[in-house]
Amino acid sequence: MRYLQSIGEYFLMLKGVFGRMTKRTVLKELIFKEIDEIIIGSLGIVAFLSFFIGGVVALQTALNLNNPLIPRTLIAFAARQSIILEFSPTFISIIMAGKVGSFITSSIGSMRVTEQIDALEVMGINALNYLVFPKIIAMLTYPFLIAISMFLGVMGAYSAAVMGGFVPADVFMQGLQEEFDAYHLFYAFFKTFLFAMILATVPSYHGFYMKGGSLEVGKASTTSFVWTSVVIIVTNYVVTQLLLS
Repeated sequence: MRYLQSIGEYFLMLKGVFGRMTKRTVLKELIFKEIDEIIIGSLGIVAFLSFFIGGVVALQTALNLNNPLIPRTLIAFAARQSIILEFSPTFISIIMAGKVGSFITSSIGSMRVTEQIDALEVMGINALNYLVFPKIIAMLTYPFLIAISMFLGVMGAYSAAVMGGFVPADVFMQGLQEEFDAYHLFYAFFKTFLFAMILATVPSYHGFYMKGGSLEVGKASTTSFVWTSVVIIVTNYVVTQLLLS
């Protein structure tokens, strides 16, 4: 029953986000601020993880190719498929649930604790629109971050496989192009868009509706990370069943 109530509150929050709009000039400034903090601020960790995980995928594939009948192009093919289909869209989104989701929950939760949200509402400002809407719009740029992750993941795989001496550069490039299906990119970016909406709204919900003092802000951030990760994983399963089965 409690979960049904939470789901109802979540959809009520979404309705409130698109209710009475804040002034455009104010929203514009808030949106650019959120893009800087959420997207650009995450670029470093995403680039680092993508490059080295791509390298690890290539290394593990190369080290397990013991059968001489299996073509070496499989190294690049496996790395490409792993990075595009799952690693960049899903794994990076779960990392972002910890980094960005906790940040969103704690920032909104702190405003709730210090009664800044109440002050906004007293001034006649739609607090949900003021706080959550800029985050949703900022997360529309999230697929660009995932595109960078895909590129760097493939570069990491190339560096590990070619510079590590496991496969020649031309063979790696051949494997990278082998049986490429553009539909897989559509699938990856479609679910990335859904993950972006989840990353913007689920942590916002936990921050906006939290109760208690400063101690509860930390608990709300932990709960936010758990539920955001769960929703991402379930959404990933459903989308994969619908689009790839």
